[in-house]
Amino acid sequence: MINTDKNHKHTYDAQGKMTCCTQEEKIYTRAGAKELVNEKHQHDHSDDDGHDHSHSDSSPIQLFLPSIISLILLLVAIAFDNWLPQQWFTGWVRIIWYIVAYAPVGFPVLTDAVKSIRKGEIFSEFFLMGIATIGAFTIGEYPEGVAVMLFYAVGEVFQTMAISRAKANIKSLLDQRPDEVTVLRNNQPETVKAETVDIGEIIQLKPGEKLGLDGELLSETASFNTAALTGESKPDTKAKGETVLAGMINLNTVAQVQVTTAYTDSKLSKILELVQNATSQKAPTELFIRKFAKIYTPIVVFLAIAICLVPYFFVADYEFKDWLYRALVFLVISCPCALVISIPLGYFGGIGAASRNGILFKGSNFLDALSNMQNVVMDKTGTMTEGVFKVQEVVFDKAFNQDEILQLVNVLESHSTHPVATAIHEYVGKPDNTIRLENTEEIAGHGLKSTVNGKDLLVGNFKLMNKFGIQYDLDPNSIVYTTIAVAYDNRFVGYITIADSIKEDAQKTITLLHKLNVKATMLSGDKSTVVKYVAEQLGIDNAFGDLLPEDKVNRVKEIKAKGESVAFVGDGVNDAPVVALSDVGIAMGGLGSDATIETADVVIQDDKPSKIPVAINIGKQTKKIVWQNITLAFVVKGIVLVLGAGGLATMWEAVFADVGVALLAILNAVRIQRMKF
Repeated sequence: MINTDKNHKHTYDAQGKMTCCTQEEKIYTRAGAKELVNEKHQHDHSDDDGHDHSHSDSSPIQLFLPSIISLILLLVAIAFDNWLPQQWFTGWVRIIWYIVAYAPVGFPVLTDAVKSIRKGEIFSEFFLMGIATIGAFTIGEYPEGVAVMLFYAVGEVFQTMAISRAKANIKSLLDQRPDEVTVLRNNQPETVKAETVDIGEIIQLKPGEKLGLDGELLSETASFNTAALTGESKPDTKAKGETVLAGMINLNTVAQVQVTTAYTDSKLSKILELVQNATSQKAPTELFIRKFAKIYTPIVVFLAIAICLVPYFFVADYEFKDWLYRALVFLVISCPCALVISIPLGYFGGIGAASRNGILFKGSNFLDALSNMQNVVMDKTGTMTEGVFKVQEVVFDKAFNQDEILQLVNVLESHSTHPVATAIHEYVGKPDNTIRLENTEEIAGHGLKSTVNGKDLLVGNFKLMNKFGIQYDLDPNSIVYTTIAVAYDNRFVGYITIADSIKEDAQKTITLLHKLNVKATMLSGDKSTVVKYVAEQLGIDNAFGDLLPEDKVNRVKEIKAKGESVAFVGDGVNDAPVVALSDVGIAMGGLGSDATIETADVVIQDDKPSKIPVAINIGKQTKKIVWQNITLAFVVKGIVLVLGAGGLATMWEAVFADVGVALLAILNAVRIQRMKF
C-alpha cells in the first residue's frame, strides 16, 4: 500500500487491510473532523463527527432546499411581525411558526452537537451554534435565532459544494477506469464489472475501448493512447509480454490482456487513493489552527458565561436578559468557523488545482514546503532530458560515401541490443538485408568488428580504434556527446555522436524557477562534459557529473548545511537516498513505477519538468490564500467581539462576523481552483 508520507505510519487489520487514512479522504473543518467519504464507500453516510456528507453529490437545489424552506418561513413571519400584522400570529402560534422555520436548518446541527457531546467533544461549533440560537429563542429573539442558523446552513452548503468541486477535479483527472470490461470465460466474451475480475483472467479489448485493470499484453503487438495517464499524445506501441495500465485506450486491433493486478490495487487506483488521502497530511498552519480551536472554543464559552453573570456584581441596573443577549452575540461571533473551514479547504483546493495540472501532492504539508523552496536539485536523464538516445551529428571524411557507411554501420549495429544501436536504427532506418557481414564479433568494452566485401568494418569507441591501430586526427575528449567511431578498410571514417535530447520545456522550466527566485542544480551519474553542456544550454546554476548515489547525497547535504530548503527531482527509485534527505521529493513519471509513488512526496504525472515551477507556484498561491483568510477572520472577529461585549453589536453583526466571514473565506479559498498556472 502507499505510504503517503516519509514518516507516516499506517495500521492494518488482521486481513492486512489498511485501517487508517486510506478509505476516506479527511478534511478538518469547523471545530471537528469532517470526512469526505470516498466513492468506494458511499454506503457509509456519516463520518466521525456525525455530520452527513452523503449529499455531497446532490444537485444545488437539493442542497439548498432546507435553507430555502427556512428562508421562506422566516420572511413570512417577519412580514407578519412588521408589515402585515395578523391577529392570529401571536403567542404559541408565533413561537411554533418560528420553531418550524428553525427546524430544517437547526435540527441537523443540534443532532450533530449531541453526537459530538457523546464522543466527548463538548465545545464543538455545533454546540456553540445550538446554545446561541436556543438562547435567542429563550429571550424572545426568534427571528435572529432562525437567521443565525439559516446563514450557518447556507455556509455549510457552500462548503460542501466547494469540496465537491475539488473532488471532481481530482476524480476527472485520475479515475480513467471503465466500470465494465469484457472477459473471456470458457472462450466466450462476457461483460462484467471491472472490480469483479480476478488476477489471471483475460480481458478482450476492442479498438477504442479503455483498459479497466493493469495487465500483461498477450497479443503480439498493440498500440495504445496513453494521453489520459501521461499527457503524451502520440500512440505507445506495446509488444507481447509488456505491461499495460488501466486507463490506456486500445487504438487499432483487438487485443488480449491478462490481468496482473486487482482493480483496487492498480497504479491508477493507488494514485487516485493517494490524492484523496492527501489531506490527512496536514500543513503546519492547519495543525496550528486545529490546536488553536481546541483551546480557543472553551475559553470563549466561559467568557460568554462571564459576560452574562459577572456584571451582576458590578452594574447597578443589571438586566439579565440584556447581558444574556450580549453573551449570545459574543458566542456567535466567537465561533471559529471561518478559520477551521477555510484553511483546510484552501489546502484541499490547492491539491485539487495541482491534480488538474497533472501534479499529485501527497499532503498539504508539501504544498507549504514548496511555497518556501529555495533550491531545486534535479537529475538529468529522464528529468530534463527525454531518456531516449538519438543521433546528434554524423561527421565523416568526405572521401567516403556517408549513406553507404551509415548503412553498413546500421546493419552491423543490428547485432547489438545496446541503446546506441537503437538510436542508429531510428536515424538510418530499417537495415539493408542485402548487405552480407562476415566474422562479426563484439569486443567487450570496445564495440563491434565485422568484414564486408573483404574489408574490415569497426564501429565502437576510440579504444577500438587504438586496439586495431587506426590513426585519427582529433581529440576524443573535445567531443561533448557519447561518440561512436567508425573505421572501414583500415581507415578512420569519422564519428557519430549520440545524445539524450533535452525536453522541449526544459528551458522554460529553468527560466520560471529563476523568476520564482529558486536556484537550480543538476546532479547526474552521466559524463561530466555532457552534464555541463546540458546545464549551459538550459542556464542551470550548478551542474555536477560522474556522481554515484552517495555523491549526490553529499552535494544535497552541502546545500542543506547552508540552511536552505531543497527539493529533489528524479525517478524516485535510484535516487531514493537523495529523495529521503530532501525537504520535498518530486518524481517524474509516477505511473511508471510503484517505487516512485511510494518514495516521492510529489508526483508529476506527465513527465514535464515545467510542472516543477507550476507546483511551487500553486504552493505559494495556496499559502497566500490561507493567510488572507486567517487575517480576515481574526481582524473582523476581533473588532466585532469587542463591540459585542460592549453591547454595541447586535445578533446581525454577529451573524456577519461568523457566517459572513466564513462565506467570504470559503469563496476566497475556492479561487485557487479557478486559477490558471
